[in-house]
Amino acid sequence: MGMALVVEDSLTDMRILSSCLQQGGISVLSAQSGEEALSTINSHIPDVIILDVILPGCSGFEVCRELKNQANTSNIPIVICSSKGGKIDQYWGMKQGADAYLAKPVDQEELVRTVKQLIKL
Repeated sequence: MGMALVVEDSLTDMRILSSCLQQGGISVLSAQSGEEALSTINSHIPDVIILDVILPGCSGFEVCRELKNQANTSNIPIVICSSKGGKIDQYWGMKQGADAYLAKPVDQEELVRTVKQLIKL
């Protein structure tokens, strides 16, 4: 079983994403801001990160860039999951180092499939 960190400031979206992943057999940690995510990763290295773009404090793009630039976290797959689903947003997310970009509302089966592919479950 893999461990996912879901970084999402909307409690509704957090519940939906977490429930979907748990039903897919994936354990879930959660954070509601970029800063909280970075702090959580310092104590619990997840197998994959599900990251919203619009967060209080630093954005998901900033978190992604920071994690991909650190040796101890650069190999953690990151799935950006955002309402900012335009082509430019997706392009920018991938430029920051994201491994996948899913637009909200998320297809729950696609999310689980993407996560399992990234963590090789």
